This record gives sequence, structure tokens and C-alpha cells, in this order.
Amino acid sequence: MQDDQDAWRQTHLGRLLGEAMRRFDARVLELMAHDAEVPLALSNLAARQQVSAAHIHITRHLARGGSRLTELAEAAGMSKQAMGALVDQCEAWGLVTRGPDPLDARARRVVFTADGLAWLEAFRRSVAQAEAEFRAGVGEEVATVVALGLEAYCGS
Repeated sequence: MQDDQDAWRQTHLGRLLGEAMRRFDARVLELMAHDAEVPLALSNLAARQQVSAAHIHITRHLARGGSRLTELAEAAGMSKQAMGALVDQCEAWGLVTRGPDPLDARARRVVFTADGLAWLEAFRRSVAQAEAEFRAGVGEEVATVVALGLEAYCGS
């Protein structure tokens, strides 16, 4: 049983934001697992919870024209080594491939494959649906205030 003087540890803003993000990402992955337009192998991975929120970092941050590993890691707030491991896994799944960087012969670019672009489109649809569900759950006015508040807080 939790002491009242420690209740703040479960209800402070940072914890609530973290829980909201975990819940939102889990819903997006659930929707993607059932999206008929996602390549079957990727849908099966998502359905078996093999794809995690960490893999979503690549989906969120990889430019359509490709990105260097260092750019991906920086955008996701991860180490280059951790992002490299995620890219290796996504490459094995057929989401991305590595190729030469036209601007630097020593560098490699990570780019979406055709299946990866289908995954990205499913991600877009799933995010839109999860956002709509959030708006329906809390009401349009509250959802707008939350979005505006988060945008202001994050400096967007």
C-alpha cells in the first residue's frame, strides 16, 4: 500500500507523459499489426510484439530520402551503437537497406525499402487513428489543449 506522502511519484507530469507515450505507441503498433496493407511478415512481427517502440524511432526519424546512422541516432536521442543495432534488425526484416551516401564516399545511408515505405504509410494511418481515438476519449477541447501544451513545452 502506498503512503499518501509518496503518491506524487505515481502522478507527477513526467510519469504521466511517459505512460501516455507508452500507451500511444502500443496502440499504434497494435493497429499496424492488423493493417492489411502492411507486408505480412512485418505484420506478423508486430502482432507477436517483436517490433517495439524502439523500432518506431527509425520509422519516426528516417528521412524518405535516407539518413546517415549518426543523424538517426541524434534525432532519436540514442547512441550510434544502439541505433546501429536497431537498423541491423530492421534491415534483416526488410524495412531498410544500407547504401552508399552520394555526398560522402566513406559514409553509408539508411533508406527505406518498398516494404519499409508501406510500413511508413501504415505508421501514418495508425498514428492518425490513435490520435482520433485519443480525441474521442478525452474530448476535442481537452485534446486540443493537450496538443498545444505539449507543442509549447517541446518548443515546436
